[in-house]
Amino acid sequence: MSAPPTASPPASDLASRASRWMRKARWPLLAVWLVALAVSGIGASSIANTLSGGGWFAPGADSTTAAHQLEQGFKGRGQTTVTLVVHDQRYTSGDARFERRVKDVARQVTEDRTLKVSDSYGWVTLGEKNRASFLGDDRRTATTQLALDLDDGSARRELPVVQQDLTDRFSDQGLEVSLVSPSSFWGEINNLSQKGLAKAELITMPLIILILLLLFRSVTAALVSLAVGVSAIVFTLGVLAPVSQQYELSVFVENAATMLGLGVGVDYSLFMVTRFKEQLAKGESVDDAVAATLRTSGHTVIASGATIVLAMCTLFLIDLNVIFSLALGAVVVVAFSVLAAVLFLPVLLHFLGHRINAGRIRLPRSLRERLSPEERDRSEESRPWYRVALKVMARPVTFLAIGSVILLALAAPAAGLRTFSPDARILPDSSPVRVGYDHVQGAFGVGTTSPMQVVVTTSKPLDTLESSDELTRLNDRLAKLPDVERVDSALPVLKSASPQDPFAALSSAAMKGLPGDAQDTVRHFVADDNRTVIFEVIPDSRASSDSARELLDRVQKEADGLPGSMSPVIGGETAEGIDANGVIQDGLPYVILIMLIAVYVVLLVTFRSLLLPLKAIAMNLLSIGATYGVLVLVFQNGLGTDLLNFERTNYLQNFVPVLLLALLFSLSTDYEVFLLDRVREEYVATGDNTISVARGLARTAPMISGAALLMVAVFGAFGFSGIVPIQQLGFGMAIAILLDATLVRLLLVPAAMRLMGSWNWWMPGRSARPSSPEEPAAEKAEEAEQEASAMAQRS
Repeated sequence: MSAPPTASPPASDLASRASRWMRKARWPLLAVWLVALAVSGIGASSIANTLSGGGWFAPGADSTTAAHQLEQGFKGRGQTTVTLVVHDQRYTSGDARFERRVKDVARQVTEDRTLKVSDSYGWVTLGEKNRASFLGDDRRTATTQLALDLDDGSARRELPVVQQDLTDRFSDQGLEVSLVSPSSFWGEINNLSQKGLAKAELITMPLIILILLLLFRSVTAALVSLAVGVSAIVFTLGVLAPVSQQYELSVFVENAATMLGLGVGVDYSLFMVTRFKEQLAKGESVDDAVAATLRTSGHTVIASGATIVLAMCTLFLIDLNVIFSLALGAVVVVAFSVLAAVLFLPVLLHFLGHRINAGRIRLPRSLRERLSPEERDRSEESRPWYRVALKVMARPVTFLAIGSVILLALAAPAAGLRTFSPDARILPDSSPVRVGYDHVQGAFGVGTTSPMQVVVTTSKPLDTLESSDELTRLNDRLAKLPDVERVDSALPVLKSASPQDPFAALSSAAMKGLPGDAQDTVRHFVADDNRTVIFEVIPDSRASSDSARELLDRVQKEADGLPGSMSPVIGGETAEGIDANGVIQDGLPYVILIMLIAVYVVLLVTFRSLLLPLKAIAMNLLSIGATYGVLVLVFQNGLGTDLLNFERTNYLQNFVPVLLLALLFSLSTDYEVFLLDRVREEYVATGDNTISVARGLARTAPMISGAALLMVAVFGAFGFSGIVPIQQLGFGMAIAILLDATLVRLLLVPAAMRLMGSWNWWMPGRSARPSSPEEPAAEKAEEAEQEASAMAQRS
C-alpha cells in the first residue's frame, strides 16, 4: 500500500506569484473587469428578444420534414399558422349577434399589420352550411386558421404583444380571443419565463444575502460573494446575446444560466472568502492569505468547475437544439463563475484585506457556532460534526446500509419515468393562450389541438395517378383505428364531386366546377401542385398520452403500406415529441459513458487516487436516482402537487432528466471535491484515515451545509416561481443538493471512507510519503481511533 500524498511546492509557488501579481495589477484588473461588465450588461439586457422557443425538432426526422412541407401550397397554412379561437360568453351560434361579433373579431385580427395575415380558412371564410366543423359543441367557440407571412422567430416575438392587445380589447365585451399555435405557445412561454425569472430573482436575492450574512456575519463579505455570482451571470448573458442573433438558442437558457450562475458562482465565492477569512484569523498577511486561498480553495474551485464543464460538454453529443442551448449556457456560466472566483475575487480581497469583516453582525453564540464556517474558537474534536463523523465511522456498515436503502427506496419510482416535450399544460390557467387551448379541447375534443398529420407526397400529380384509390383506402383505415376521434381530409368533398375516383376531381376543369367553399376545403388539405395531400388524424387523448403514442405507431404502419410511388411522413405534436425523445435516448449512452470517464479522470488527477473517484461516482448515481424518483412521484404521479402548487403533467419535460444528470453529477462532485480536498490536507498532516475524515468533515460540513442551503434556496426559488420545465429542473436540483449535503456527505461518505481505509489514497507506483506529522497530530489520530472503537463497542 502506498503512502498518503504530499503537498505540491510548485503549486504553492504559483499561488504566491499569482497573489503578488494580482496585488500589483489590482487597479488595471478592476478597471478591465468593470468595463467588461458594463459592455456585457448591454447585451444581457436585450437577450430575451432574440431567444427562441424552438429547438425541439429532431434534425432529419419525419416530423421535421412534415412541418416544413406544411409551410406553403395549402389554403390557410403558411410559414406560420395560427388558429384564431373566439369564445363568446354572452351569445351562442343561434344568435345573429354571435356571428356578427365573431366576424368582427376576425376582421380586426386579419387587418392587424403586425401579423401579416396572408390567408385564412375556417368558420369566418366558409358558408353557413359548411362551417359546422369549426363550431364547438358548446356553440360558443368558433375557430379559423390564419396563415401568417412571418418566420417562426418573428412570430414568437410578435404574437404575445398581439395576444395581449386582443385580450385587453375584447375581454370587456364578453369575448375570449386567443391565438393558438406552437408559435403563440412558445411566445407566451418566453414572456412567462421573463416574469418567472424576475420573480425568482426577487425571491432569491434577499434569501442569498440573508444566508450569506448568517454564514459570514459580515455585510462586506456577503456583498463580495454575491458580486461574483452576479458578474458570472452578466458576462454569460452578454456573451450569449450576440450568439443568439446568429444561432437559435432556447428561451430556457436565460433561466438556466441565471439559476446555475447564482448557485455555483455564490458557492465558489463562499468557499474562497471563507478560506481567506480563516487565513487572516491565523495571523497571516493579506498577500499570504490570498495565496493560501488560491492554493487550496482556488485549486478546488478550478477542479470543480472543470468537472461541471466537462460533464455539460457531453450534452453536445445530443443533436437537439434545446439541449445544445442549455448545455452551452451552463458551460459558459460555470466557466465565468470559475474565472470570477479565481481572478476577480482575489483582486477584491487584495483591495479589502481585513476590511472583509466590515459590517459585523452579532449572532447568538449557539447559532454562530452552527452556521459560521470559519468559527475557530472551538477545536475540531469538540464540534458536533466531528462527533457525528466518529459515530458513523464506528458503525460504517450499518450507516452505509441505512443511507443506501433510503436512497434506493426514493429512486424506485424512477423506473416508471416518462418524458415528452412541453405542451399547453405548462401554461398557467390564466394565460390567454392556455384559455384558447382549453376552449378548443373542451368544445372540439382534447386531441384537436394536436392532430397527427400524415403528409403524403406522390411522384405524379394526384389527379393522374392510376392507384390513387390507395389514398382513399388509407383514409378509411386510419378512421377505423382505435383511439381515433376522426380523420379530417379533402376526401369528403372530392367524393361528392367524383364518387368513383375522388382524386380525379383535382383536375383543373373539375376544380373550377366546385363551389368556392369546396375548393377552399380541398386546397386546405391538398397542395396547389396536386402532389402533396394531408390526412389529419385527430386522437381522443392528449399528445403525450400512452394511447396517443400507441396510435402513432399504428398510423405509421398504415402509412408504410403505401406503394413506392408515395412518400409518407407523419408530423404533429406526438411525432415531434417522440422523435425528440429518440434523439435524447440515442445520445444518452454516449453522454453517460463520456461523462463518467471525464469525472473519473478529473478526480483521479485532483486526488491522485484510483478508488476515490469510483466511490464518488457510485454516491452520485445513488443521489441522482433518488432525485429522479422524487420528481416522478411529484410531477408524474401527482404526489403533493396541490400542496406545492405544481402542475401535474404525467410526464417530465424531455430535457429535464438528461440536463439534471449532467448538472447533478457535476454539482454532487463539487461537494465531493471540497470535502475530500480538506480530508486530503488532514491526511497529509496526520497519515491517519479516521482522524482525516472526521477533521475534514468537521472543517467543511458548516461550509458545505451553508453552500447547500444557498443552492437549495436558489434552485427552490426558481422551482416555485417558474413555468413547469423550470419548476421540474429547479425542484429536482434543490432535492438533489439537499440529499447530497445530508445523507450522502454525513452518512455514506464517512462510512465508505472508513471501510476503504488506506485504500482511499491508493495509487500504483506512488512512493511519496506524507509530510512528517507533528506529534500532537499523531496523538490525536490515535485518540480518534480509540474513540471510534469505543463508540462501536457502546453501540
